Amino acid sequence: MELLKLFITLFILQALCISPRSMQAAAKNSILFREYIGAQFNNVKFSDVPINPDVEFHFILAFAIDYSSPSTSSNFPTNGKFNIFWDEQYLTPAHVSSIKSRHSNVKFHLDGIDVDYEQFSDDPDTYTHCIGRLITTLKKNGVISYTSIAPYDDDQAQSHYKALWRSYGHLIDYSSNYEGGKVLVSFLSHESDDSLANGFRYEKKAQSLLASAS
Repeated sequence: MELLKLFITLFILQALCISPRSMQAAAKNSILFREYIGAQFNNVKFSDVPINPDVEFHFILAFAIDYSSPSTSSNFPTNGKFNIFWDEQYLTPAHVSSIKSRHSNVKFHLDGIDVDYEQFSDDPDTYTHCIGRLITTLKKNGVISYTSIAPYDDDQAQSHYKALWRSYGHLIDYSSNYEGGKVLVSFLSHESDDSLANGFRYEKKAQSLLASAS
């Protein structure tokens, strides 16, 4: 069976792994803000991103990928061996410790994955089998506590994600809108790397709106 090309975002930091209590509170009160960081290698640091102390803030470290290199034509599947694909120079354990010490709402631990699969070369059943086994194994071995998915509005993406949801929905803790799931109501700013140039204008506004509504 051909291995699928898979992007997995690792929740770390102020959020990767928040406690179950704080995760439940974030979902219930809708004060969760999530931000991808590191995928464009433009030297953005955790400390560059504005963090409102009145929201639950998730940095999503992007990405871990089971391909040799997504940026070259000679890339090849690595059969489940995930490689780091983020800016390791500026997003290190030391940087995590630093941002944690500066913000009381920061909690650190590797606690979950967000499945971000955008290109499909196999059928929904193959996708479901591979990703389902991944989630099952990680949870069974205590590597992660949470899994989230948020497939975009695309027919091919929906067909694959819905198949995954039907078979493994009981292992997926947060989804965007699937029936029977715990909907993660939140803001998601696409990427800190993109926002660095404009001073994180929308991150500031979105967090302020969330905080005022809590």
